[in-house]
Amino acid sequence: MARGARLETLGAEFIAADLCAPGVGQVLVAGMDSVIHTAALSSPWGAKAAFRAINVEATEALLQAAKSEKCQRFVFVSSPSVYARAVDQPDLKESDPVTQRPLNAYAATKIEAERRVAVFAGPDMACVSIRPRAIIGPDDTVLLPRVIRLLRKGRFPLLRGGKVLIELTDVRDVAQALVLAEQRAPLLNGEVVNISGGKALPVRNMIERFSKALNLPVRFVPVPYGPLSVAVAGMEAMCRILPGQPEPPLTVYGLTTLAFSQTFDLSLARERLGYKPCYDAFQSAIEAAS
Repeated sequence: MARGARLETLGAEFIAADLCAPGVGQVLVAGMDSVIHTAALSSPWGAKAAFRAINVEATEALLQAAKSEKCQRFVFVSSPSVYARAVDQPDLKESDPVTQRPLNAYAATKIEAERRVAVFAGPDMACVSIRPRAIIGPDDTVLLPRVIRLLRKGRFPLLRGGKVLIELTDVRDVAQALVLAEQRAPLLNGEVVNISGGKALPVRNMIERFSKALNLPVRFVPVPYGPLSVAVAGMEAMCRILPGQPEPPLTVYGLTTLAFSQTFDLSLARERLGYKPCYDAFQSAIEAAS
């Protein structure tokens, strides 16, 4: 509710609602010309049913409601986790295939939701999916908290020499991309667009910057990927049978993020969407974590 109050101070109308509740979507989109759907359960860990309820079923309901209310444009926030696999992937394009074996429920449900959005794309309602990479901002509950937890332990597992490349995206750049996607939805109808901050940084350099800015000295511990991947998979399996299914210290998805590069070719975003990153996401991450 505090975030809602903050939005209201900026001039937005805030309505607290559960998108999983029957009929809520219809009420929210009534009289609207456009829908930008950003709500999701975004986490590397959690119950599959919970991910499906909000990421797939609520998206489907909102699409149905938008269509019945004759909304003209629908922008869906997806995720580059749809590409995640245990291999380096430089300069990913929208034409590159999504993974056939999603690493977690979040990625699996985003893939399914994207497909449902594409089905609704047509002459009466232009639909676009945006895939923003590793969003950084003051309200981040996914990436930075987990990195900081590892830093507080004083040791950070370093895979493949820490040379793996990662791209972050400032939340303000994501907001810019969403506005542009709504404006140009008819020109991108049925398509997906990758979004990132456009700057890749080796994992080791990123962690060193965080460590220095937060005054949390860290020692890098070189770890071979093979044995660690087996151990992490074992921890996941164990946590799934424990009461409450607690999140393991490191998930298979998180390990893959640290062990394999994922960077993006932003040509489509620049040329068709008119997108241009304006913020240094790595500096924004440091400021958000400080």
